[in-house]
Amino acid sequence: MSRQLKLGAFLMVTGHHVAAWRHPDVPANAGLDFAHYKQLARVAEAAKFDALFVADSIAAGTGEVASQMARSDHFEPLTLLSALSAVTEHIGLIATATTSYNEPYHVARKFASLDHLSGGRAGWNLVTSDNAAEALNFGRDEHLGHAERYSRAREFHQVVTGLWDSWDDDAFVRDKASGRYYEPSKRHVLDHVGEHFQVKGPLNVARSPQGQPVIVQAGSSETGRELAAQTAEVVFTAQTSLADAQAFYSDLKARLGQYGREADSLKIMPGVFVVVGQTEALAQAKLEAFQALVEPEVGVALLGRMLGNFDLSGYPLDGPLPELPLTDSGQRSRQQLLSELAQREQLTLAQLGRRIAGGRGHYSVIGTPVQIADELQRWFEEGAADGFNILVPHLPGGLEDFARWVIPELQRRGLFRNEYTGTTLRENLGLARPVSRYKAARS
Repeated sequence: MSRQLKLGAFLMVTGHHVAAWRHPDVPANAGLDFAHYKQLARVAEAAKFDALFVADSIAAGTGEVASQMARSDHFEPLTLLSALSAVTEHIGLIATATTSYNEPYHVARKFASLDHLSGGRAGWNLVTSDNAAEALNFGRDEHLGHAERYSRAREFHQVVTGLWDSWDDDAFVRDKASGRYYEPSKRHVLDHVGEHFQVKGPLNVARSPQGQPVIVQAGSSETGRELAAQTAEVVFTAQTSLADAQAFYSDLKARLGQYGREADSLKIMPGVFVVVGQTEALAQAKLEAFQALVEPEVGVALLGRMLGNFDLSGYPLDGPLPELPLTDSGQRSRQQLLSELAQREQLTLAQLGRRIAGGRGHYSVIGTPVQIADELQRWFEEGAADGFNILVPHLPGGLEDFARWVIPELQRRGLFRNEYTGTTLRENLGLARPVSRYKAARS
């Protein structure tokens, strides 16, 4: 079979457009409506998406501007995906869990459990928190700095993957006749002592169906790229042009060799904000209907958050993006991307806030199913992507449009599957099942 696209459905409450909740076609209470998510999961699975992707924040927005966004109430991702595992059969379930304000044992246990519940469909989006407000919910007066966040993340990954190897695949014999529940020689105590964590182990969950849940990573800074090359199996990135995406793709793939990895062991899936219409004019009109609902202050508040937790409320809306210091609390790669966008297109503060109201800096494709498929195919075939994480302006309508119109066009071109070929997320993504470190050592 020829190489085919991998596709994730990135679910964001009411949709990725910051004003989507105000649109008459969108259920405003979607964040805590399980029926809403069940419908989305079934639409995505029927379309043969590889995975559902759920982001997370562990701090609610505060202040007047936050009261105008549908971002302050939503399900905890692992709880949500555990419920969705019971109403789906094939689609992968990827949840975000930060290494900044969690403990490794908790994360290892929860994702191993989700992998068992789903029959091998779990994925962990390993992130460092870029929301400074989260620190205040976890006994800190200020957010962890950039260097410390990544140092902690690297060790966090070591501990979690070590705990996932606590048991050999055949450790639990559960032999009623002999009275032996597990073979002691097939249990492994991690006994980790490091700079950030001290964890004895073992994990109290058997080795999961995939061996280990799929590890996803979203950082694109220099530090983030190195962490991804070392630890990630899927990378979710924001790129604004084909040339930038090609440069990122080739750079990250080239880093794998120093960690003894093959190029195909890492799938790079840029985010793409997609608005589908039967004509290009209808697609543009659809987008403008959402753009018209964006209050300037909301767009600027979102911009300040994406630039690295800066308060831009004191700057004139019709003025340029001010000079800002390098963020130590947010995403440095996103700060650079948005600053370059503002300079390249000479956008005012209000214009830039409105510009990112949908895709938050991700590449945007607005057009017909054929135009969208053309662009996805170009990136895929010209060394910019192994697949895409699809962002739509509103839910459920945007996902239904993509499934109804774009998926069949990709299938017609032989670029996307007609049926699932594997039973686990790893198999569908074309990723190998990892061998336990202890078995590898014995070999």
